[in-house]
Amino acid sequence: MNFNTKVIHGGQHHESATGSVNVPVFLTSTFAQKSPGVHSGYEYSRAANPTRQALEDSLASIENGARGLAFGSGLAAIDCVLKLLNPGDEVVAVDDLYGGTYRMFTRLFEKYQLKFIFVNFDDASKIADVITDKTKLIWIETPTNPLMKLVDIKAVVDIAKGKDILVAVDNTFATPYLQRPIDLGADIVMHSATKYLGGHSDVIAGALIAKDVELGEKLHFIQFASGGILGPHDSYLVLRGIKTLALRVQRHSENGMAVAKYLESHPAVAQVIYPGLESHPQYELAKSQMKDFGGMVSFTFKSGKKEDAIKFLEKVKVFTLAESLGGVESLANHPALMTHASIPAEKRAELGITDDLVRLSVGIEDAEDLIADLERAFS
Repeated sequence: MNFNTKVIHGGQHHESATGSVNVPVFLTSTFAQKSPGVHSGYEYSRAANPTRQALEDSLASIENGARGLAFGSGLAAIDCVLKLLNPGDEVVAVDDLYGGTYRMFTRLFEKYQLKFIFVNFDDASKIADVITDKTKLIWIETPTNPLMKLVDIKAVVDIAKGKDILVAVDNTFATPYLQRPIDLGADIVMHSATKYLGGHSDVIAGALIAKDVELGEKLHFIQFASGGILGPHDSYLVLRGIKTLALRVQRHSENGMAVAKYLESHPAVAQVIYPGLESHPQYELAKSQMKDFGGMVSFTFKSGKKEDAIKFLEKVKVFTLAESLGGVESLANHPALMTHASIPAEKRAELGITDDLVRLSVGIEDAEDLIADLERAFS
């Protein structure tokens, strides 16, 4: 199947008892057995639930993986990956991380003797310089949150090859419509399914997709044993969101480009960070690794003042000042005070997450209305 067909039909089957086209929401904790240990494949909903199974099959299909798993949040999915590791193992991670991921790495898992090394992945050779025989996981975001840096997935995979190192990619910003890391050699793909996969700002969810069956089984055991599963109704909502993913992300990308070009020409703007602009330092990588460039745009002010960013964010009307991203509605965010506040100020400054940085999640409204809203907010 091609992608637009996969989001609707990939891994999906009509419900066997009634022929229902949509998978029902199976609101049950347990399942009847014909004899002890003899059942239809379902015993207890923490292990498997038909609604969640339908979502997990869809996730595997759209990311070209062997096994999909659905979690109660994106962070629960990341937690599952880290539980593959043992005390003393090392993780090499991209330095420009989502704040919640950074917080989990440094404030939760470091105390269990995992070591995290944060590296600028602009030059893949820098990764090779820090890999040791204790390195067991390389953690990538591409594009990164909020500075829209790109990582050459294939180059990282080549560095890890033959070294017993897993490569995991947070594909939340790009979505499988724009980028499929498993096709580029990654072992695990992670999504905050709250964002583009769900697409309607009405569910908190996470996802993992494993490249091979054996790794998928290991992750499923951790999911089952730790219990961070996604409930059946939320599974239904994400599965419904996936059916329109291609249409939505295409529109997000069109509007993202229009907004980025508008901002690039505005006299109050110092820098626009968007992979689809030729001014982006990794524009050529974006063209080669992504189908299009998505709906996430960050920018800074020529004044460099936090007050100007706050004033701007208080004045937007069509854009909503809120955390999160990837919904049909446009959102605006101040990373230093909101999504990345858990990162120490000195670390933010080192990365370039300045106090005048604004991150936009460009929705699927009419681009003209979005640009008019931004124009009013600048005035």
